[in-house]
Amino acid sequence: MGVDVVGVRFRRAGKIYYFDPGPWDVSPFSNVIVETVRGIEFGQVVTPRKNLDEADVVLPLKPLLRVADKEDERLYETNAQAAREAMRICAEKIAQHALPMKLIDAEYTFDRNKIIFYFAADGRVDFRELVKDLAAVFRTRIELRQIGVRDQAKMLGGMGPCGRPLCCSSFLGDFEPVSIKMAKDQNLSLNPAKISGLCGRLMCCLKYENDQYESAKDALPDIGEEILTPYGSGMVIGLNLLDRLVKVELEDRRIVEWPWDDLFEFLAEKMQ
Repeated sequence: MGVDVVGVRFRRAGKIYYFDPGPWDVSPFSNVIVETVRGIEFGQVVTPRKNLDEADVVLPLKPLLRVADKEDERLYETNAQAAREAMRICAEKIAQHALPMKLIDAEYTFDRNKIIFYFAADGRVDFRELVKDLAAVFRTRIELRQIGVRDQAKMLGGMGPCGRPLCCSSFLGDFEPVSIKMAKDQNLSLNPAKISGLCGRLMCCLKYENDQYESAKDALPDIGEEILTPYGSGMVIGLNLLDRLVKVELEDRRIVEWPWDDLFEFLAEKMQ
């Protein structure tokens, strides 16, 4: 017996959190009010009601309190405007204290119980006096949250080397691990400037086709391997993994290229 859930996001391309839908009938893009560990929050449904195994969710689920009405949406917009003003004031205070930190974003919780300021810095920053100043101005709880370069790119957005908006700020909810091995498996240049995103880390898109490259690599012969072809034996000198093409240098120095499926069928017949 599973549990009914709906998936809610609080930021564009943010992480999806599951909530108990209760009696509410909501569809994707519905604005809702939910209870979170931070308090009452305004979010948007991105996955409709579905039943999941209890092992796939963290219980107990927080409840979906209601579908947002016009007043809730107005308050959300008011909070967004107030957050922009709070960011301006915070930037001034950071400059006054000469702190080595870069302010990235600010947000009010929906119930205005707290303001969260997101910043980037090379190391630890003593911002205790800054927090005191901000608390005196806003008269509410203040949280300063240091974020990494990937989260910074996600919040600020931008254009990737492909000419499209950054994946992390457009649709990626979570950052998945990306390794240099993925670039090697895809025969990409290991020049950091060509395989790094705006954040300076390996591009998230290296992960997208990695499974296809790995399965193709397992199926095709290795470079340097001796194989038999319709024109005699030869050595594999190149692979096109996605098109499943094998380039072979024959004993007479001729270089030929075949679809691996045709070569595999030829070898299978020879072995019968």
